[in-house]
Amino acid sequence: MSKRVLFAVLLLTLGVIGHCAAAQPMIELTIGGSTRSFSRAALLARPDAAEIHVPRDVAYGTSTTYRAVPLADLLDSTRLPADSVLEARATDGFAAQLPMDLVSNRDPAAAVAWLAVEDPVKPWPNLPGKSVSAGPFYLVWVGREAASVRSEQWPYQIAKLATQPSPSTRWPVLAVDPALPATDPVRAGQGLFITQCLACHRLNHAGSADTGPDLNVPMNPVEYFQPAALRRYIRNPASVRDWPGRAMPAFPRDQLSDREIDLIVAYLAYMAQRKVGE
Repeated sequence: MSKRVLFAVLLLTLGVIGHCAAAQPMIELTIGGSTRSFSRAALLARPDAAEIHVPRDVAYGTSTTYRAVPLADLLDSTRLPADSVLEARATDGFAAQLPMDLVSNRDPAAAVAWLAVEDPVKPWPNLPGKSVSAGPFYLVWVGREAASVRSEQWPYQIAKLATQPSPSTRWPVLAVDPALPATDPVRAGQGLFITQCLACHRLNHAGSADTGPDLNVPMNPVEYFQPAALRRYIRNPASVRDWPGRAMPAFPRDQLSDREIDLIVAYLAYMAQRKVGE
């Protein structure tokens, strides 16, 4: 073999190796402004990685088993303000806001967060009704109180995890008037909206998600839905209107009660009077 041919083969080999390295799925973790990246292989090889059983998997709707890493280990007991959140951003534009006290918990008497990692040797099945799996990185929950973790706090296809100020601090246009009594139901609606709705939608242009439309500008849903239709739409969008590209899921009553939907609607109606510039 001539030197020229040998050199060409060497370049091709290096190119293939480089392409494979570049194609390795990665997740970015930013804690307090410091960023680290983890490959799928590195996470699977960690000594704290373990096989866990999830009796009630929100994404798949069944019991599942994963190879996963305790999320609290990745957070490394970082000291952050009590009202900080961990923002989980997915490749499809979903952006969950997860309370730090929830994601940093290690006590199995409550709910414990694990970062499940899809093993390329044993790929996960496609999500129900979708052509992709929940991988390569999916936040799942185990422990006695895992069932209390809301559906939008199980983000899958995660690309980035980053600590952020609380949503109402980061985006003041989401907040109700400070003079509103602490017991006012609209305040509870704000909390539910941030957990359940801000993961896909923005409001007053505030939020990180890119999945659904802004829910206040130019128009708020309370301005174009009849009250009963809006509540039905939140419960199950397909029961009101459906189309091939619909992304909003239904919310069973064990995930979002009728009372909680009423609170979200109350918050939306309140915010319809607090629009920012369109």
